[in-house]
Amino acid sequence: MAPEEDSPTSRFASLANPTYRKLWWGGSFIFLAMQVQLVARGWLAYELIGTNTALGGVLIGFGVATLIAIPTGGVIADRFNKRTILVLCQIANTITALAIALAITGGIIAYWMIVAASVAGGASLSLLAPARMAMTAEIVDRSLLTNAVMLSTLSIQTTRIIGPAVAGLLIALDGFGAEGVYYVSALLSAISIPLTLRLPKGAPTGTLHTGPLEDMFAGFRYVRDRSELTRLLLMSVVVVVFGFAHTAFLPTFVEDIFERGPADLGFIMTAAAVGAVIVSATLANAERTKLASYQARSAVAMGLMLLLFAVIPSWWGAIVVMVVLGGAMSAFQSLNSALVLSIADMEYHGRVQSLIMYSYSAFGLAALPFGILADKVGLRETLTAMAVIVLVATALFDRWRHSIASQQIDAL
Repeated sequence: MAPEEDSPTSRFASLANPTYRKLWWGGSFIFLAMQVQLVARGWLAYELIGTNTALGGVLIGFGVATLIAIPTGGVIADRFNKRTILVLCQIANTITALAIALAITGGIIAYWMIVAASVAGGASLSLLAPARMAMTAEIVDRSLLTNAVMLSTLSIQTTRIIGPAVAGLLIALDGFGAEGVYYVSALLSAISIPLTLRLPKGAPTGTLHTGPLEDMFAGFRYVRDRSELTRLLLMSVVVVVFGFAHTAFLPTFVEDIFERGPADLGFIMTAAAVGAVIVSATLANAERTKLASYQARSAVAMGLMLLLFAVIPSWWGAIVVMVVLGGAMSAFQSLNSALVLSIADMEYHGRVQSLIMYSYSAFGLAALPFGILADKVGLRETLTAMAVIVLVATALFDRWRHSIASQQIDAL
């Protein structure tokens, strides 16, 4: 590996690496497949049941699956060939999307099937994400690690622009609907498979323990013994749970509060993705020493924009807010991953990334109680409380960061 550098680098430097380009393109197709499926899943669930609780129920299926699969995903990423893990997850996503499409075609689609598909999606992502992030750290120089993470985020967020916009338009199109969107998702997932098969195996690095369970606990101990990793993990859980859960209820905002249709659901999700792409491209050459400060600022921006989104009465005002909110969410997520990878030893990358992903599991689990609360007291009121919690938590975690830095200086 090349030595670390704190000076800015070219925004697209990592794409000069042909192996990273293959990983990047394969990821772009599978995440595009997931994005179009996400819009169809939420709209279909709301059409079948028509409540915030139903939307939360779909997301809690995702959360339960990730809660179970995440620790396993980290261990698997550190014990087995990462290419095999990625390909199997892509095959699973293809089969899931095709199954839902055929169920709609056959007129037998039911709410429980959507929840089951959400469970399968959560399990697949829990295995795919740690393996993909660990492979990224293996195939690029350490000096380009932040750049590679940001470019991966850029590709994911670009799919969030294309996916929701296309899915929303297709759902509204006569003769296509959610059924056609699921067929498109299956096709996109299938395209990612041959691209991934061209990657190196991504064999395990470092020395592992005697069994998967012991490896899992070793990962927990590794994070526990490093204060900054512990802080990043806990901050990720709190900020993501309260800052990201609003995405589950966008169908309600679109259809009930603003009285608009499925194309507008895709539009508002695309607005968030536009902000995410802009921020990802901007931070692609960020100096490593400034990542922690940028992360804290992104969390503050997320809380403020969520607070504004909760009370804004105008549809176009909500679109503008969503652009900024999407950028803040993307920045927080990618900066967190970059910070974790820059701190952790390579043989622990899979397990540490899987622990960071617990925040997304908790976010899925929290969506159901948030949905129940929103049905009882109001969606705007619920989002307001969530925004306040994000802001207070960010202040506390940033204070903890400065305390850790001071202790490290004193120890020198």
